[in-house]
Amino acid sequence: MHLRLISWFFIILNFMEYIGSQNASRGRRQRRMHPNVSQGCQGGCATCSDYNGCLSCKPRLFFVLERIGMKQIGVCLSSCPSGYYGTRYPDINKCTKCKADCDTCFNKNFCTKCKSGFYLHLGKCLDNCPEGLEANNHTMECVNIVHCEVSEWNPWSPCTKKGKTCGFKRGTETRVREIMQHPSAKGNLCPPTNETRKCTVQRKKCQKGERGKKGRERKRKKPNKGESKEAIPDSKGLESSKETPEQRENKQQQKKRKVQDKQQKSVSVSTVH
Repeated sequence: MHLRLISWFFIILNFMEYIGSQNASRGRRQRRMHPNVSQGCQGGCATCSDYNGCLSCKPRLFFVLERIGMKQIGVCLSSCPSGYYGTRYPDINKCTKCKADCDTCFNKNFCTKCKSGFYLHLGKCLDNCPEGLEANNHTMECVNIVHCEVSEWNPWSPCTKKGKTCGFKRGTETRVREIMQHPSAKGNLCPPTNETRKCTVQRKKCQKGERGKKGRERKRKKPNKGESKEAIPDSKGLESSKETPEQRENKQQQKKRKVQDKQQKSVSVSTVH
């Protein structure tokens, strides 16, 4: 009887140890399946682990994996970072990386900005733009080719010659037009924006103050008749001014002798007759 009680005691003890070991193993499995709950999580995590970071996020937040060295850490953000696009599912909001040639994207099939060396066209990143388009190296997009556009011609200007509108019969007149749209790199160049042609008008005299600059200069340079006579020196006057008084007396005596000689010749001719 005593031995039976002792044996039953050990059986019950072993059974309780077995139950305790089963509960412990079940608790370890539950901890592996459901790591630390949100009480100890930070940064918007609903569930997390010390090694992997966030495992799930609070409502309206996006779950994204960030690589740190050789491992990835889960992070919960209000919006996806550059190079990722966000997708909302019933159980999780997830950030997914864009394509390799895409810098930012709306979804996996629509890029909004390309990486360096690629041109954006209709949500895709291309090495070269399609035919009929050209690459804009400032925005890195494929854009339409823009041709030059000009306005209509303005009216012809008055007929002029050397800046004057009078004192001539034949001159020139001009007209201009404005550039309304400058061309792009592959666009058609702009045509001439000014034209000049010859013109003929009825000659009219220039009023006072209408003479050109050259005409006024000629008028200043042209000497008066009185000034020209005064400016020309008298050679006789110069010679007389250079003679000494003795030379003047000798000349007067020579003149007197010539007169006397003429008188003697005339007298001799009359006596002969």
